[in-house]
Parts: sequence; C-alpha cells; structure tokens
Amino acid sequence: MKKLTINTILIFVLAMMSMSCEEYLDQSPEADIQEKDAFGDFTSFQGFIEEMYACIVDPNKGGAWNKYLFADETLNNYPYAFDNGNYWGNEAYFYGQSVNTSDNNSRTKRIWEYAWYGIRKANLALEKIDEEGLFEGTEEEKNHIKGQALFFRGWFYFELSRFWGGMPYIDRVLDPTEELTTEEFARLNFQETAKRMAADFRAAADILPNHWDLSGPGQRTQGHNRERINKFHALGYLGKALLYAGSPMINEEATGRNEFDGALCSQAADAFGELLKLADETGIYQLQSWDSWTDCFWRWNNQRPGGTECIMMPTIFNRSRVRWSTVGATVPSSFALNSGSNADVPTHNFTKNYAMANGLSIDDPASGYDPNDPWANREPRFYKDITVDGDQIHNSSGPDKYAELFIGGRHRSQINPPSVTGYYGKRYSPIGPDFTTSRANGLQAYVPYLRLADIYLMYAEAVAFSNNGSPQSSSSNYDMTAEEALNVVRNRAQLPNIDSKYTVNSDVFFEEIVRERAVELAFEGARFCDLRRWNRNGDPRYIDKTALDFDRGADGKPINMVERVVVTRAVEKKHNWLPIQVKFTTLYEGFPQNPGW
Repeated sequence: MKKLTINTILIFVLAMMSMSCEEYLDQSPEADIQEKDAFGDFTSFQGFIEEMYACIVDPNKGGAWNKYLFADETLNNYPYAFDNGNYWGNEAYFYGQSVNTSDNNSRTKRIWEYAWYGIRKANLALEKIDEEGLFEGTEEEKNHIKGQALFFRGWFYFELSRFWGGMPYIDRVLDPTEELTTEEFARLNFQETAKRMAADFRAAADILPNHWDLSGPGQRTQGHNRERINKFHALGYLGKALLYAGSPMINEEATGRNEFDGALCSQAADAFGELLKLADETGIYQLQSWDSWTDCFWRWNNQRPGGTECIMMPTIFNRSRVRWSTVGATVPSSFALNSGSNADVPTHNFTKNYAMANGLSIDDPASGYDPNDPWANREPRFYKDITVDGDQIHNSSGPDKYAELFIGGRHRSQINPPSVTGYYGKRYSPIGPDFTTSRANGLQAYVPYLRLADIYLMYAEAVAFSNNGSPQSSSSNYDMTAEEALNVVRNRAQLPNIDSKYTVNSDVFFEEIVRERAVELAFEGARFCDLRRWNRNGDPRYIDKTALDFDRGADGKPINMVERVVVTRAVEKKHNWLPIQVKFTTLYEGFPQNPGW
C-alpha cells in the first residue's frame, strides 16, 4: 500500500482542490485564526456550517447548459454521450472543477469535488462540536450544529453513491501522514454505504428542529430559514437511502438477489411514515394545490419557487443563470434567449407515460386513447408539462406565437436548432400565452431535490415491498396504505383513484408506481436513478428515444403520424454505476474501479 502524502489525501478527500485551497487546508485551523473564534459559539460555528450549503449542486446550471437527465426523457440536437454508452463525460455536472464555495457561481459546482469537500467539513464540524471546552452554547444550539453536520455527511455520501456506487465511509478528520491500509478505507457496496448514511440521517433527525423558524437558534434568522436543514430533510433522506439500498439492482449487488429487500423497505416505509405523520401534525410541509402546482418548479418576478411542498431545493448562486441556462436551452431558439440553445426537448416515448383524463394509462383498452388524436383528453399534468403543435407559446403576435411542430413547421424545420422530437417541455420553462422575453429575465426555476409528492410515492413503493407488504398495507407507524399514498398524488393532479385492477398485488401495483413517478417527477432527475435501482435501465421498454413525425391536417390535428426511433440507448450491466476517473482509482489499492470500466 502507498503511504498517504498530503497531496494524495487532498486529492482523495477534497478531489483536486485549487492550489490556494490546498495551501489553506494543509494548515491547522489555528494557523490563521484561533479555533475559539471559528467554533466557540453558535454564530461563528454556523458560519462554518454554511459553507456546506454552498456545496449543493444546482442540477441544470453547471454550464451554459448541462445535461442532467440521462434516461429516456429528453433528446437534444447534440448526441448524449450516455445514450451511446459513454458514461465517462462529466456533462458539466459530475466532476472537473476545483472547489470554490465563495464565487457565487453555479457553473463551477460539481458533485464529486464538492461532495468530498463537504464530507471533510462535516467531519471537522462533528469533531469540533464535541471537543471539550471549545463550543459554548445551549444544548439546542449544539444540536442544530451537530444535526446539520450529520445530515450533510450522509447527504454528500448519498450524492456520490447514487451515481458511482458505494464508497469508503470516512467519518473522522484524516491525518495527512496516515496510510490507507486499514479496512476503514476499503470501498463498500452501496447497501453497506447506505446503512452508514442511514445512521447519520437517523441521528440528525433525532436532534434537528421541525423547522428553524420554530426553534430558539432560528429566531436570529426568523423568516429566512426556509432552506436550512431540519428534521424533514433528515427523515426524507433516511427513507430514501434505505429504499435505494433495498431496491433490486442494489440488493443484487449486495446479495445476488434481483428483488426488493423486504426488511430494508420496511425500514424505509417507517422513515417515510414518520415524516408524513409529522407533516400531518405540524402542517409545515403540505402538497401544493393543483392550481399552484407549478410553484414547486418556477415562479415569475424573481420569486423563489418551492411553495409548501418542496423540502430541499438547490442553493441559489446567481438568479440570472435561470434565464441563460435553464430557459435558454429548452425554449425555441428563435426566442433569442440564448444563441447557444441546445433545444433540450421531451421525447415522444416519454410522453406516453402521461395517462388519460380518466386516470387510465394510454395502453389500457378502457382508457379511450385515440392514436389518431394523441393529445386529446390527456391527464392535466400533460398540459402543464408538454407543449404540442398548435399551442400558444409566446405572448407576441409574431411567428413564434404558436408552436409549429409538424414536419416543415417553423419550430421543427426552420429554426436552428429545432425541436428534434416534435415537442417542447414546460416544467422549468413555462412557454405559453404569458411568456415574454422580459418576463423570462425574472423567471426563477429550480429542480427540487426532495418534495412531499416524492415522499408519498416512495412510501407507497416501500410499503408495497416490505415484508408481507401489499398495496393495501401500511407502515408500522402511519395508517395510510400504499394505495392511498399513490392516490394522494393522483388526486392532487385531478385524477381519480387508481383502478382496482392495478392493486391486485404488489407487482401489478408497481407498474403504476413506475409510471406515476415518471410523470409526477418528470425532468427532476429521478428517472435515471429509478431505472437503475430497479434494474430497468437496459429494459427494452426504456431504451428507445423517439420523435413523432407528422403533418398538420386542415383541422389542425396531426395526420400521417410516424413514430421514429432517433436513438437506442446503449446500456449494459456496467452502466449500473458511472466509471470513476482513473486518477482517483489509482490513489491506493483499496479504491477499485467500478465493474466493467
């Protein structure tokens, strides 16, 4: 085994920090300031904690435009490397930047570097908060500090592990001179790592407040505590880590069984049940009403989205990045919002997940779906999310007022780049009758990390696959059944309860969970992780990305429709995890590359 030098440990734990950061981090904290100044009271210690919030990546603003949807949801006028089976690219999302938490720039943030940096800060915070004679404050203040550090250590490991698989779970501040020769530094599988995350999330949930506005320490920042980590964050990720750990692909990695682990699903269901019960009792988080559902994702006039439903959102680094990244890359390039637009648009195959207005999937014979009129009588979320030919997409009276997505139409064939599939998306770029360039300058749109609808759907899944679980089962600590939890989300979207023919057993019910998660969580980054953890990333049902080619009939309806496969995603077993950059896998023998890479 190699002896660990100071540069090696910085590469491993901090993942290629800039030289200025290395020079600072090579020194002990008291070299520039006294430890008492940094960790002696709540205000100064919270300032140290705040830097971890600056390590939360904003998923779709890492570049002028960065891809963050890697399953079957979208296509672009440029090929996706992931679609070709090339998972080495960083996509301005995964890695490749030196850590700088003070530049207020979402374009410099990446998962790998910032997660390791955040883990080190969390470990340092946990060491200092318990150091005798250092911190002076109330027990509640101490718990706020410690709870955030525990949460962030678990959360940064979750972010790493959901893409690259299990990691060595470092839970202390490393000494630059020590050797990486013990079992502590061996890579764990995801299930083992998740259990360590879960311990941190559980410990955090036990000491964090329900909301900082309701706590003593939070009174200093009353009304400005919306994004501060609280008990709901910890419980949500406790359940999520356990559900991921109990999912088929991850269970197969750990045990060889391509099936849900009932015990882990039961634990996940209890975590979600605890959260939902707390939400019922306190009203701190509630599902957004249907009329204001889009508040979860975007708002005009520089107002922060999230509403009453979003538990965890990205950190805002620069409000103007919404206009230049999120919007510019997803609206018609003729809107002149971003000359470098990539026209990232929904695929036709993905739109098939949206049900009919009667709540039945389009492939159900009783749904009333008419393949000759494919956009009629679809469920309400379809019209909130998807722009089709003929929709009004701009407030102007010019050529961009209405979408022309038929072959030969303006937005399909005449602008550069055009829509390559015959659709545009509206989840984060609300093109429509109210859309203008000036309004777009004040649009705020962000991809949620965790919201209450996701909790209901994960609860339904976890309960259904718990030991002896079924759609009619509930967790041990919450009375709602899996079926009822699914219906909560459906009913909010103006859909009726799920038809009883889909609740006869957990396997049949699961197919509706898969479809419901696709729609409710569309374009939120969940799909890629879901398909992988379910061992469905390479399932033939999800590998073709298609466009809909058609002409416009005299009545404005599509005619001569042909579904065309644009790309078939190349997926093998090795694509369960992303490859780790070689410079990290050669640091020491106990940190191997992922299988197949």
